[in-house]
Amino acid sequence: MKKKLVSVLLAATVMTGTLVGCGGGSDAGDAAQSTDTQAASDAGSEDAGSVDAGSDAAGGDEGKVINIYSFNDELRTRITAVYSAIENTSDDGTVSTLNDGTEIHWVINPNQDGVYQDKLDEALLNQADAAADDKVDLFAAELDYIVKYTDANVDVAMPLSDLGINPDADLAEQFAFTKTVASDVNGVQRASTWQACPGVLVYRRDIAKEVFGTDDPVEIGKKTADWATMKTTAEELKAKGYYAFSCYADTFRTYANNIAGPWVEAGSTTIKVDQKIIDWVNDSKEWMDAGYFDPTVTGQWNADWFTAMSSSSKVFAFLFPAWGIDTQMVPNWDGEEGAWAVTNAPLPYNWGGTYLVAATGTDNPTHVKEIIMALTGNQDNLTKVAKEYTEFTNAQTVMDAAANGTEFNSAFLGGQNPYGYFADSLSSIKMAPLSSYDQGCVELIQNAFGDYLQGQIDYDTAKANFETAIKERYPEILEIQWP
Repeated sequence: MKKKLVSVLLAATVMTGTLVGCGGGSDAGDAAQSTDTQAASDAGSEDAGSVDAGSDAAGGDEGKVINIYSFNDELRTRITAVYSAIENTSDDGTVSTLNDGTEIHWVINPNQDGVYQDKLDEALLNQADAAADDKVDLFAAELDYIVKYTDANVDVAMPLSDLGINPDADLAEQFAFTKTVASDVNGVQRASTWQACPGVLVYRRDIAKEVFGTDDPVEIGKKTADWATMKTTAEELKAKGYYAFSCYADTFRTYANNIAGPWVEAGSTTIKVDQKIIDWVNDSKEWMDAGYFDPTVTGQWNADWFTAMSSSSKVFAFLFPAWGIDTQMVPNWDGEEGAWAVTNAPLPYNWGGTYLVAATGTDNPTHVKEIIMALTGNQDNLTKVAKEYTEFTNAQTVMDAAANGTEFNSAFLGGQNPYGYFADSLSSIKMAPLSSYDQGCVELIQNAFGDYLQGQIDYDTAKANFETAIKERYPEILEIQWP
C-alpha cells in the first residue's frame, strides 16, 4: 500500500480527474437475511465464469477464507443466486461454504453516514500486514464513491486484467458508461457491475383507475411526461385525497443526475453546489406547500417511507430504478400482487449501481475472478438475475431480449414487462460527473434542506447547517460555493 492511501481513503481526497457516470447511492435493501442455497454444479461450471488456472493471479494456493465487504445483503443474495460453488449459507447469513471447503465471510456495514466506507478503509489500510484469512478479498463500492477506490495511485483495486479478465472480450456486453465509471483515469478497468440503473416512475394501479379512469402505462405516461405535466397530475391526485410522491427526497435524483459539474473538482478543497440542487429545493418547497407530498414522510430509508409503500398509503408513485422495485417496494407492499405498474419518469435519471472490486493483496484471486465473472460477465446468469429480481442487468444483448420477451413479465407489476421503459430511460439519461464526495454531499444536502422543507428552520440556516455538516464529514473541505 502506498502512503497516499491514508490521505485518499481517510480524508477522501481524490487526486485523479473525475469520471462521467450516473448519480446514485443508497442502502438498497435491509440487513442480512438468512439463506440456504444448494448448488448443483461445481466452481468450474459455466455459471461461475471461465477461470484461467495458469494466469499469474491464479497461480498460487488460495486462502481458506474469502472476506467480502458490502453495505447491505443485496450482494450476497445475487452472488448466492449465480455462483454455483456455494453449497450452503449459515442461518444468520454471515458465512457461506463453498464445495472446496473455502468459506465466504460476509462483512456488512450500513452505507449511511459513511459507516461502510470507514470500516472498509480501516481494513484496506491494514491489508498489507493482515493475516491471510483477515485480508479483504472482494468489496462492493457504490457509484457515489467508486472513483475513490479505483484511483490508480491508491492501488487498492486490482486491475481486472491482473485477475485474468479481459474487459474488452470477457465484459464486451457491458454498457459503456459502466465500464468508464469502473476505470481509472488511464482507462484501466478496476471494477465490474452486474447492474445498470435507469429509473422509472412506479405507480399504484388502483389509484390511477380511481383518479384517471385507467391504469394503462401508456396513458399514465402522458400524465407524467415532464415536471410541468406532473404538477397538473399532482393537483388531480390531491383533489381525490392522494399524494403524488411520498416526499421531497423521492424527486432528488432526477435533479442531481443533471448537475453540470462534479461536487468537488479533482484536487480541489471546494464543494460547488449546482443550480440543479437549488432548483430541487425551490421546487420541493412549492410542492410541499401545495400538499403534493405526504407530510408524515420526512425523507427516505425510514419507517414512514416504507409505510408509504404499503396498501394503507395514499401515495400514488415512487421514482425508482429496477433494484428499488425489488429490494424496497416488494418487501414493503402488503396488498394483492399486481397492484403496481411502471411508466416514464418526468425526467430521465439513473440511480445507483454496485461495483465489485478485487482488493489488492487478496489471497483468493481465482475465487474472486470466478465470482466477478459469474455475477457480471456470464450472460446466462445476468438473464437469471433479470428474471428473478427484475433487475436491469449490465448486458446489452440480455436487456434487448428482455424488452421483447414475455418471460420477463413481472407478477408484482401486474404482468407488465418493465424493460422497455428501463431501456427508454437509459437511452435518454444525461450522466452526471462524479466525485468521491458524492455520498456525503447527497446525504447531507438532503438532511439540511429537509429541515427547511419541514418548516423547522429557515433557508439560510439550512445552508449554514450543510456547510457545518459537510466540513465535519470531510475536514479537508475548506469552502462551499453556492450558485
